[in-house]
Amino acid sequence: MMPIQTMISKFSNRTNLLTLAFLLFSSITFAQKKQKVDGVAAVVGNYIVLDSDIDLMLLELKTQGVDTEKITRCELLGKQLEDKLYAHQAVQDSILVTDEEVNSFMDSQMNTMVEQIGSKEKLFEYYKKKDEEDFRSYFFEIIKLNKLTSQMQRKIVDEITVTPDEVKQFFNKIPADQIPTIGAEIELSQIVVKPVISKEDKQKAIDKLKEIKNDVINNGGSFYSKAVIYSEDPGSSSNGGYYKMNKKTQFVKEFKDVAFRMNEGEISEPFETEFGFHIIFVEKIIGQDIELRHILVSPKVTSKAIKEASDKIDGIREKIVKGEITFEDAAKASSDDKDTKNNGGLILNPRSSEPRFEISKLDPALYNQVNGMTQGEISKVILDQERQGTKFFKILKVNKKQKNTKQIMVQIILK
Repeated sequence: MMPIQTMISKFSNRTNLLTLAFLLFSSITFAQKKQKVDGVAAVVGNYIVLDSDIDLMLLELKTQGVDTEKITRCELLGKQLEDKLYAHQAVQDSILVTDEEVNSFMDSQMNTMVEQIGSKEKLFEYYKKKDEEDFRSYFFEIIKLNKLTSQMQRKIVDEITVTPDEVKQFFNKIPADQIPTIGAEIELSQIVVKPVISKEDKQKAIDKLKEIKNDVINNGGSFYSKAVIYSEDPGSSSNGGYYKMNKKTQFVKEFKDVAFRMNEGEISEPFETEFGFHIIFVEKIIGQDIELRHILVSPKVTSKAIKEASDKIDGIREKIVKGEITFEDAAKASSDDKDTKNNGGLILNPRSSEPRFEISKLDPALYNQVNGMTQGEISKVILDQERQGTKFFKILKVNKKQKNTKQIMVQIILK
């Protein structure tokens, strides 16, 4: 069989890539004399395309407001085959996507979807997943494959050079009435400053959890009831803090490290994660799975800490405006947002992993914050809050802002 690297070099456009995907599928499936398994639509390398994958694509397109009436399942299958082929070649070329990258993107995407749909429970019901573990396990491999696909596509495109004249000639051939309309887009960066929680306030949260643990152990209190009353984890408090997990389940490292050191029936000491302080009660250990309950208590932020954070970000903004430091360097040095800090504050679209947002589809709160701003402008200091209610301050910068794509193309054609 011809090596896949040689085959890819012979197929340079989208149509031929799809043809190659079908050839690869055929060479694997029919050479091994396999029959189609119920639910399996195609196989590319080590990747399987399920009928349910096509159903999920249709569902996601509908949630994005796309008219799916004229989109056939065959077209969606072709897109799946193309993506799997890119991912297959990415693995061959030793392109890596870390679990940390996947988890970070999943956290961001989940937050966005929860804001849109109302709650985690509604989100899991919408995607027919029984809980967060089931949801994360299902989407982990999908996100990882999408990132491999994206990186392989970028690698291919990076080797292609297109001149401005070639771009102009291409668009000049498109009739003006056939140019698609894509909404105006914006690229944003942010600097976030969170109030610092004092040692005293952290100790209050620790003491509260120790009190709860003591009441359960020495006075026969119900851990379930305590979780319902005191836990500040919106995803599990109503269910008595219950989670089922294994080592592949996507939880923060500190939480997993504690959980997998514990014995059945044991209650942990309070420990800290980015969400606050926790205690864990291990109910059952079944093979590689752990059934546990946990209680989260987040330290409270004082008015003094809020004032100090406000003064700090005011000072950062003043230095940027005066030209003493760039927005990007200030973000790297001072921002408290781990997802944007290291890339100079640049905010990535959770749906595409790209920095561009279609303005009309921005989260309403963010839209109101940037509406009316011009390219290069830096916002006033904004008081915002996380889903659990923790307040923080931020400033935004509009890096790029462009008209809708149809307007731009028409301008090119008329020149």
